Amino acid sequence: MTSAAARDRNPVQTLEVRLGETRVGALTHLGNEALIFTFDPTYIEASSDRPTLSLSFKAAAGDLAEQTRPTRVRLPPFFSNLLPEGHLREYLAVRGGIHPDREFFLIWLLGADLPGAIEIRSPDGATPPAGDETLPADQRQDQAFRFSLAGVQLKFSALMETSKGLTLPVGGVGGDWIVKLPSPRFEAVPENEYAMMTLAKAVGIDVPEVRLVATKDIGRLPQDLPEAFGQSLAVRRFDRPRADERVHIEDFAQVFGVYPENKYRRASYGSIARVLWLEAGEDAITEYTRRLVFNVLIGNADAHLKNWSLIYPDRRTPQLAPAYDLVGTVPYIPADRLALSLGDTKEFADVDLDRFRRFAEKAGLPVRLVVQTARQTAERVRDLWPAHEPLRALPDWIREAVAAHLTSVPL
Repeated sequence: MTSAAARDRNPVQTLEVRLGETRVGALTHLGNEALIFTFDPTYIEASSDRPTLSLSFKAAAGDLAEQTRPTRVRLPPFFSNLLPEGHLREYLAVRGGIHPDREFFLIWLLGADLPGAIEIRSPDGATPPAGDETLPADQRQDQAFRFSLAGVQLKFSALMETSKGLTLPVGGVGGDWIVKLPSPRFEAVPENEYAMMTLAKAVGIDVPEVRLVATKDIGRLPQDLPEAFGQSLAVRRFDRPRADERVHIEDFAQVFGVYPENKYRRASYGSIARVLWLEAGEDAITEYTRRLVFNVLIGNADAHLKNWSLIYPDRRTPQLAPAYDLVGTVPYIPADRLALSLGDTKEFADVDLDRFRRFAEKAGLPVRLVVQTARQTAERVRDLWPAHEPLRALPDWIREAVAAHLTSVPL
């Protein structure tokens, strides 16, 4: 029997947490939905060369914060943020026969292909019980796609096959591309993101390779997806640089230890900047400033904590990860505001060079570097905008709305 009642009679279940080849610790289900993460003693002892799991586990003195707190139903924030949100979570959970709120079993289901280099699995190779009795009977399935990409828009890890087009890998594991399907609510989101990502690259911002593909040409796409029409966006995964290689990443909701629903709160752009300045230095601040300016000018009101990430190429030292999810959102929600506060404002119309000066001063950044970078980036965006070819493929109303927004920003 694989019901919730059966699990509770044998309540203690443990999943090992691995970062590449290193066993970092364990997630334990203690019964009655109590959960705890504990570090492995060998990970604690290997202080000189252990890989970094998260800055959220960094103590004030710079060493590892070994003590962790138990949670109920939900995983600790770092692990909860590895799971998808919204419709994608519901879709994958139901296909796996797991209630979407039972995060321990959901991460067990998806743990073979989480973002970055983390793997979470049963020590004996067991798979999570399917047919969760907390689900309605008509929703219990066992057709899991075993991968997790955080975010609300439906995305799937995919392999780019040069001779056959874009194909979902069997079982959903091991893809080196992300496929972002069209939105049933908002028109031309993949085309919008493609135009903005390619414009960002022209401006000098670090972005991964992106391509537009016909959704109908994506092989093995589940037939029950309502979004399977039009064009989709394929984005090369920067945490999968080569075959069989995984690079660790974490987003800033993980860095700050907040749950995904608080990604628009609990921090500001200045908070992110202070971490980057302390941990990654001048190059990261220069790149971060470019992206802030770019998001303001294109009217991207969705640059929340989960849309900024760190990457660990050497397994220990964080760098600012490439930019992603750059979309002009103002055509869809005209009165929207910045996702986080920038120099004590969320209003696009308030953002000028003086705002960036105050932002830098408050965050303890080199003011001259920030202001000069902001000025140069704004000039570059305005110069490139009129001739950027991918913008011409957007519906007129989207292109005109972003153009009108750009002229309204005093930066």
